[in-house]
Amino acid sequence: MTGTSGRRVQLFEVSTLYGAATLAAALDAGQFGPRGSATRVLLLSNNAAVPEVAPGLPEMAGWDAVAARFDRVLDWNEAIRPFHPGDWRPLDRDAVLWQRLLRRYWELGDGPVELVLESVHAVPAAALAVIFSDADIHVYADGLMSYGPTRDRLPANTAVRLRRLLHLDLVPGLRPLLLSEYDTPAETVPGDAFRAVLDEITAATPRPGQELGVERPAVLLGQYLAALDILTQDEEEALHERMLRGAAVAGFRSVVFKPHPTAPAHYSKVLEKAAAEAGVRLTVLDTPMLAESVFAHYRPGLVVGCFSTALLTASVYYGLPVARVGTEPLLERITPYQNSNRVPLTLVDALLPDLEVAQKGEVVTERAELAQSVAPLLRTVGYCMQAKTNPGLRPEAERWLATRLGPETNRYFKRARLTALALPGGFGSHLARQLPGSAAALRVARRVRKATRAKR
Repeated sequence: MTGTSGRRVQLFEVSTLYGAATLAAALDAGQFGPRGSATRVLLLSNNAAVPEVAPGLPEMAGWDAVAARFDRVLDWNEAIRPFHPGDWRPLDRDAVLWQRLLRRYWELGDGPVELVLESVHAVPAAALAVIFSDADIHVYADGLMSYGPTRDRLPANTAVRLRRLLHLDLVPGLRPLLLSEYDTPAETVPGDAFRAVLDEITAATPRPGQELGVERPAVLLGQYLAALDILTQDEEEALHERMLRGAAVAGFRSVVFKPHPTAPAHYSKVLEKAAAEAGVRLTVLDTPMLAESVFAHYRPGLVVGCFSTALLTASVYYGLPVARVGTEPLLERITPYQNSNRVPLTLVDALLPDLEVAQKGEVVTERAELAQSVAPLLRTVGYCMQAKTNPGLRPEAERWLATRLGPETNRYFKRARLTALALPGGFGSHLARQLPGSAAALRVARRVRKATRAKR
C-alpha cells in the first residue's frame, strides 16, 4: 500500500525491536486511531557504529509479528547513504528539498504527515523533524530514560509541534520528566497490550536448542557499556563475572548470558572460565532475540543486570525476581552529570537489591508504592541534571537535599554539581546560596575549599 494524494501518513521511526514492540502495542490499543485511517509507515534506522555488519531489525527473531501492524517498511540508512544515521541531519535551508525528495522516493503523496519519533532531541529523529517541518510530532519512549529530563533544548519549531509522550509504565505510577518543560502530556502505553505484543514475538522466536537440564536458571543481561564509554572492555568483562559469581553464591547452578547484540564475541569466553571456576553451567545465547523472549522461554529464577531497562520489564511485566550489580561506582564515574544514562542508573540502584549484598531468597523487588518512594529522588536528580530547563523543581530539590542527603544517598549527587547550583550539600552552600549566579557560587566555594586545605 502506498501513499496517495491527500491521504494522511503516519511515519514511525524506530531503531530497536523493543521500541517497535512499544509502537505495536500503542497501535493495538488504538492510540493512533483505527487501522485504515492513515497509511502507517515504519522507518527503520540502524544506529550501530558500523551498521553494515550489525544485525538489522528484520534479522531479529519475531520481527515479522511486529512489522505486520504497518502498511509499509522503509530504510532510513538506505535513504541517506553514505551518511551515518547517528551523525547526519540536513541544513535548515535544504529541508524543503529533502521533504520533496522523500515524499517522491517513499511515495508518501502530498497529504499531511505525522511523525512518531524516539529521542526527539537526537538524530535521526531530529533530522526528520527538520525535514517534515509542518508535521505534528508524537514522541515515544521505550526505556527508563523517559523518566529523566530532556537532554537538550529543542528548536522552537520542533517544540511547538509536540503533541504527547507515549511511554511504558516501567515504574508503576511514576510520571516522566521528559518533555515536561514543554507541557507535553504523557500517555501510558497499556501494559496488557505491550505484554501481548511481547508474547507474539516470543511465539515466533525459536527456543534456544540447548536444554539447561534445570528449571528457572539465572539470566545475566549484557549491555555493552564499553560502547558508551562508560566502562572499558576489561571492566565490563569483570562486571559480567561479578554477575555470574553473585548468581552462583545465591545458589544458581545454571546461568544464561544474554549478550548485547553489538557486544564482542570474546565477552562470553571470559564468562566461560568464570563459570567453570564457580561450578555453574553457562549457556550463551548467540541468536538475536529480545531479552523478554528469554524470560518467557526460561522463566528464570533471577534476572541480573547493571542498569538495563529489561530488569524493570522482567519485574513489572513478568513478575520475576531481579537484582543489580555494579551500579554504585558507575554513579560516580558516569560523566558529565547531565548524561542521560544517569536516570536509568539511579532508578535501578534505588529500586533493586544489590546481588552481592542480598542473600539467597532475598532478591525480590516489591513494586508497591515504588513511585512514591523514588519520585522525590528522581526529581531532585533531574533538577541537578537540567536546572535551567526545570527551574520549578528547585524548591523540592532543596528540601530533599536538606533532609535526605547523607551516607545512603550521597552517591546520587556530585558535590561540585551541588556547589555550582548553590544547593544543600555543596561546598560553602550557605554562602553560595546568597550569590546571584551559579558560576559565582562555584568560584567562591573553590576559594573556601582552597583556604580550608591550606590551614590543615
